[in-house]
Amino acid sequence: MKLNYYPDKPKCHCGIFGIFGTNEAAALTYYGLHSLQHRGQEASGIVTRDFNNSGKSIFKIHKAEGLVSEVYADSNIFKTILTGNAAIGHNRYSTTGSSDSINNIQPFVVNYRFGNLAVSHNGNLTNAKRLRDELVDEGAIFQTTSDTEVILHLIARSRLDNQIEQIKEALSKLEGAYSLVILTDDKLIAARDPLGFRPLSLGKLNENFVVASETCAFDINTAKFVREINPGEIIVIDNSVKDITDIQSYNISEKLSQSKHCIFEYIYFSRPDSFIFGHNVDKMRRRLGKMLAKKYPVHDPDGKKVIVISVPDSSNTTAIGYETQLEKMGISAKLEIGLIRSHYVGRTFIQPEQEKRKNSVRIKFNIVKGVLEGKTVVLVDDSIVRGTTSKQLINLIREANPKSIHLRISSSPIMHPCYYGMDFPSKEELIACQMNGDVKSIEKYLGVDSLEYLTIDEMLESVSEANPNNFCTACFSGNYPTEVDLSFKKEIYEI
Repeated sequence: MKLNYYPDKPKCHCGIFGIFGTNEAAALTYYGLHSLQHRGQEASGIVTRDFNNSGKSIFKIHKAEGLVSEVYADSNIFKTILTGNAAIGHNRYSTTGSSDSINNIQPFVVNYRFGNLAVSHNGNLTNAKRLRDELVDEGAIFQTTSDTEVILHLIARSRLDNQIEQIKEALSKLEGAYSLVILTDDKLIAARDPLGFRPLSLGKLNENFVVASETCAFDINTAKFVREINPGEIIVIDNSVKDITDIQSYNISEKLSQSKHCIFEYIYFSRPDSFIFGHNVDKMRRRLGKMLAKKYPVHDPDGKKVIVISVPDSSNTTAIGYETQLEKMGISAKLEIGLIRSHYVGRTFIQPEQEKRKNSVRIKFNIVKGVLEGKTVVLVDDSIVRGTTSKQLINLIREANPKSIHLRISSSPIMHPCYYGMDFPSKEELIACQMNGDVKSIEKYLGVDSLEYLTIDEMLESVSEANPNNFCTACFSGNYPTEVDLSFKKEIYEI
């Protein structure tokens, strides 16, 4: 039986990467995917474009289940299989599409009347079922259970005679979240949905252009960040592109929409060293922590230092912001490492008995008793989904005999499922929904001395430099920025 070590966290759909014009395309894509490992750990794939002896473009692919380091462990893959001077890659965490089917591992590749076409997708299409049903009725045969394959069919079935226009037409029919890299016989194409749910950026490495979900994928390759790809924009890179001014740019729709970036990218998903939505993630995460401290400070009743710890690693930066703000407010505090996270446990482990799930948190975390014993402890975390792991963590910290434990969450209570690329469980599984949004009831269930979340307004105020009107908060508020089928379930695609 597979079991995620930390199942109480939201999961992001995927990480994508693309590069054009260098014979090291596959290796650079490998490093880019390695830096995007946090966005998906189930599977990884790379497609390269090479040429045969006749000069005809051919696509080569390698993909498998596992972490990036596992999928490409044999270095000969880059010498004998993934040859060529253009590539796209993908790290997968499934939202729609069975996670157990190797057919669902991206990039997807087809050959149609305009040649080869490969696509990697980060996001979730909210109208995928309707489009898929229409395509099947028209005779389309699907090879996967992923919503991404809908995009390939729409492009391939277009009757337009210009490939870019075909892609533009296909994307205009999509609803929901998509950041894409597309590889053709002679182009690297990147596109982002009109609301810009997921991040996507353009970089440059020497004379070559790269595209990635996050800028940390540029840093590992010493590429320079150029700009973010705009919501609703398609960019085209080919052999004619020598400078940024040569890149062709198209709009998916002439109608401009209000951006609705996923605020969870700042709260949890993106790495703190990335630049997305116009700002550094580290800065925004610290601001969230400071807001938590301003609104929900903790005092030690005996005037001792308050010990602030994070749930490593995603909450580290937020905890820094919390402790810094407490000190500014005159509250004696100290940031400590109270939880040690094991980085060597792998993705999954065998649990022969269901009862052993209760101890799964011990596989990944241990406490530093000397730091916590007899102290007023503030545990800073980014979110609570089901509540099961949070409860286990609190029980673990209790073993150190702290004076009290106070949990501070840098997001609002998650009350609704996400339809835009986060794998939240059903509404009934969400602890906040189970408790009807009553924080005191959640507090009692978790066994903490106090629990506080940021409100939606406080969360948005924290990211005000990035314009709070530009963010999607549907998983907290239930206000979806697009029309969605509320009866949709991920399982309808699974085989």
